[in-house]
Amino acid sequence: MTTADPRPVTSERHRLVNLAYRMLGSLSEAEDAVQETYARWYALPPQERDAIRTPAAWLTTVASRVCLDLLGSARVRRERYVGQWLPEPIAEPAEWGAGRQADPADRITLDESVTMAFLVVLESLTPAERVAFVLHEVFGYAFPEVAEILGRTPAACRQLATSARRRVRALPAATTPVARQADVVRDFRRAWEAGDVAALIGLLDPRATAVADGGGVVGAVSGPVVGAEQIARYAVAIAAMAPGLTILERSVNGRPGLVAQRDGAIVVVMAFDIADGRVRNIWGVRNPEKLRPWAVKLSP
Repeated sequence: MTTADPRPVTSERHRLVNLAYRMLGSLSEAEDAVQETYARWYALPPQERDAIRTPAAWLTTVASRVCLDLLGSARVRRERYVGQWLPEPIAEPAEWGAGRQADPADRITLDESVTMAFLVVLESLTPAERVAFVLHEVFGYAFPEVAEILGRTPAACRQLATSARRRVRALPAATTPVARQADVVRDFRRAWEAGDVAALIGLLDPRATAVADGGGVVGAVSGPVVGAEQIARYAVAIAAMAPGLTILERSVNGRPGLVAQRDGAIVVVMAFDIADGRVRNIWGVRNPEKLRPWAVKLSP
């Protein structure tokens, strides 16, 4: 007779939300996936639940499979998405707004695997590659465990993770220390507020790219803006069309970023990718659906 895992299944919620967010790139979808996982757990007859020796493993398997299904349907939805789709940005736990004082179990542990640059690369993977990569490379599951979750052979899962790793490693390394990144973002904010195109150009890599996600709900440029001068002029033009912006420096997915408010409402959350002291990527999320966790007036 085996001894059941004595820990309550609710203690796994934080880990499952973190797992699902990395797989899906959306906190709201991650929470839905975890909710579905627990719904399936409690739908089991009591005798079946009691027979599960390691509930944590069962929950991980089900959550991963739910995420795999969601990723498959998400690819179809994102093909119909208006404009550019970006991952849902997350804040430091201390910066969550009062409108969403969530259970600490819903908060995301911030590390390299949730930076916007990393999540954007994960979006280029197939659903199976992404799940295999996150399970093995981020959460340390062995390939036989991944194989059991995905219903494939360990060799096939190794191949999936290897293919994913190759693409992730192609991402140029962020060589600028976080403290220096914060300085660059601060200088960007000041130049943006001042409408100083020349200063903005000096802070941007000549081949920088800016992407905005409005989701068809609010206005946003439909495609990437490429080049330092083009981005600088676009940023200044946007600020001129939206007077009264308050721009705050905030952590976005564990890296220095900016949050812009107008009339007390969050209108954009901006994540930056900085290398060699210059901005090479900017991701601006404007879709209100993705800004709900930020929907509170933040103090400057």
